[in-house]
Amino acid sequence: MSQYDVLCIGNAIVDIIAQCDDAFLVDNGIIKGAMNLIDGDRAELLYSRMGPAIEASGGSAGNTAAGIASFGGRAAFFGKVSSDKLGEIYAHDIHAQGVAFDTKPLTGEPPTARSMIFVTPDGERSMNTYLGACVELGPEDVEDDKAAGAKVTYFEGYLWDPPRAKEAIRMTAKLAHAAGREVSMTLSDPFCVGRYRDEFLDLMRSGTVDIVFANESEVKSLYETSSFEAALEAIRKDCKVAAVTRSEHGSVIVRGDETVTVRAIEIEQLVDTTGAGDLYAAGFLHGYTSGRSLEVCGNLGSLAAGLCIQQIGPRPRQNLRVEAEQAGLI
Repeated sequence: MSQYDVLCIGNAIVDIIAQCDDAFLVDNGIIKGAMNLIDGDRAELLYSRMGPAIEASGGSAGNTAAGIASFGGRAAFFGKVSSDKLGEIYAHDIHAQGVAFDTKPLTGEPPTARSMIFVTPDGERSMNTYLGACVELGPEDVEDDKAAGAKVTYFEGYLWDPPRAKEAIRMTAKLAHAAGREVSMTLSDPFCVGRYRDEFLDLMRSGTVDIVFANESEVKSLYETSSFEAALEAIRKDCKVAAVTRSEHGSVIVRGDETVTVRAIEIEQLVDTTGAGDLYAAGFLHGYTSGRSLEVCGNLGSLAAGLCIQQIGPRPRQNLRVEAEQAGLI
């Protein structure tokens, strides 16, 4: 029997979310729609220039873990915070979502990570992330029982930025595969793909990663092509399962010769795309670890992502299990 459905590994980040116009991004040298890595001084500067903001526990894989728990799944999380106020907020929030989080906090510097997220009127989010304590996640933080006891381990591509996290992921993947489990990753961001293209491809082709999540721009960046169809055929050969999201056009899932196209759900208003991919992965993995068809997995992902983009912030406010039951998916 598995102890958990999904173990998520990622950067433990407190999101600070504010709305702004496009001129603000230009004036402050922020790349629209990307995750921009910044240092502590830049973090303080941007924070001082933000308008009214919402603080919420975030981080890509942490959002996914929270989503899985909201669906009623058993989720665990590895991520590093510091023993400071933001670290306490993060730990409280993820525990309150029902996620097992036992990574020992860092004492002293650097402080808990934070991401200043600016949301423009079109709903696009531009992230400015100070990784802080995240960079201290290492092999000593791997809990063997959780690594071997989860049906699927899921990690974010962003973790390839802090070097010691790579070691933790490779160790966890070995433990997972030795126990007959599967490993999945999200490509995270086109710029992240650009930084680590060869390493990401090696993770897939070596069998370290079985399941890959990406959006259309990320998968095209991975294979350095402007053709979505060419990228889809390439990733089909490189991993066991790939789920590629396409915003309002839904998603496409490939497994061997199988191709499943999933529609996006109807929404009333696009508010904030922060966390949409994270919640899609949550829905998909909840379905996958429950033995559902790829079509149902994709529909659960679309449901969670569609609900997420109609609110400010990346963590589910609705009970996703109730929403899925009402939609006839569970």
